[in-house]
Amino acid sequence: MELVIAAALVATGLIVAAALFRRPGGAASGGSAPRSESGRSGGGGGRARELDDRAGELRTRASELDQRAAELERRSAELGTQAAKLQEERSVLEQRRQDHERGLERLSGLSAAQARAQLVKEVEDRARHDAAKVLRQIEEQTKRDAERRVRSILAVAMQRLAASHAAETTVSVVQLQSDDMKGRIIGREGRNIRALENLTGIDFIIDDTPNAVVLSGFDGVRREVARITLEKLLQDGRIHPARIEEAFYQAKSELESHIVEAGESAAFDANVQGLDAELIKILGRLKYRTSYGQNVLAHSVECAHLAALMAEELGASAKTARRAALLHDIGKAVSHEIEGPHALVGGDLIRRHGEAEAVAHAAEAHHNEVEPQTVEAVIVQSADALSGARPGARGESLESYVKRLRELEHIAERHQGVEKVYAMQAGREIRIMVKPDSIDDDGMTLLSHEIAREIEQELEYPGQIKVTVIRESRAVEYAR
Repeated sequence: MELVIAAALVATGLIVAAALFRRPGGAASGGSAPRSESGRSGGGGGRARELDDRAGELRTRASELDQRAAELERRSAELGTQAAKLQEERSVLEQRRQDHERGLERLSGLSAAQARAQLVKEVEDRARHDAAKVLRQIEEQTKRDAERRVRSILAVAMQRLAASHAAETTVSVVQLQSDDMKGRIIGREGRNIRALENLTGIDFIIDDTPNAVVLSGFDGVRREVARITLEKLLQDGRIHPARIEEAFYQAKSELESHIVEAGESAAFDANVQGLDAELIKILGRLKYRTSYGQNVLAHSVECAHLAALMAEELGASAKTARRAALLHDIGKAVSHEIEGPHALVGGDLIRRHGEAEAVAHAAEAHHNEVEPQTVEAVIVQSADALSGARPGARGESLESYVKRLRELEHIAERHQGVEKVYAMQAGREIRIMVKPDSIDDDGMTLLSHEIAREIEQELEYPGQIKVTVIRESRAVEYAR
């Protein structure tokens, strides 16, 4: 509208200007020099026609603008009417939606918030179902691809290496020629046996066992020194405190040479060269150390062979794996002297005696005190588990065995939907029977994963434990 008014004002101004230029007789005012009559009439007539033409154009444009303004006003009125109609229809639709929701709530017995929560729960259940299905598919595919390869590597390693396992205890027995020697070992008022126990740190048990003296102690090196000392005294026949002390130091010196020989023999058997002399000496002390009844030095040599075989199959460094596996338990030889886990203590020992960082890392990571960063570290872990987990390799007390089985069953029983739990194969496998109406096939996969993770976090065990979840549905009918 403002545009129309402005155009009208411009047109009016031009018309006024044209009228002012147009005068009677065609003469212009002012003090200009007189011109001829024909010149004046010709110039004035041209300007007048030009102004008339322009004024006509402006009037035409003004008329068009007026028409457009009227059209805009009409369309604006129509849009306003349509907007009001749309607002009215929107209000009607909103009212109908509210009536529809209230009707649905009355029919379902649920509020909108409850229905929304139920819908979210259904979506979550569907997502869990789909996730379990995908997880099961991935597991099956991974197992098909990996089991054949893993089984081949482990089978080759075990078949090529058949090591004997001799279970040792914390006692040694020295045979006597006659029971009369027991009195001489005890001595007058027990002075001989006290001297023996004070020097060696081992308990000498002299009881009704015929022709035998039992030496008891947890330190295998000390027990071996005591055994050699007593055998020397029996061979010599002279048993008194001075001779006992002399025999003790002779036995100690003799055992030091035996320890070095045992370390060198282990390094030779494991095909590991260039070890530091002090490392060989510490390694030899593992001959007199046992773990769950398994000789630690024999275990270390076996791990070296297993690690080398697996490294060759996997394309890793067999030299590094062999070296690290032989030294992985070396911390046990000094664990009673240095604070800390034997894996970390062993790693520090290996570094201090000039071994490569890859060897030290693989040794200190075999119990996950340090996160494994190399393939060789994982291979040493596998070799350690394989050597310790094979049947007959290690023993454990009845009390700890029963306790481990009970803890296994308790971990599985605390899950919802579990009906029965059985620990089998000496705790190597746990079978879980679930209620078929509480857990579906996809839920079985999730349950087995949850129980396996909880066992890893809460229990300590050699090797691995297989978790099997069983779901059975039965339909029974009688024919009469």
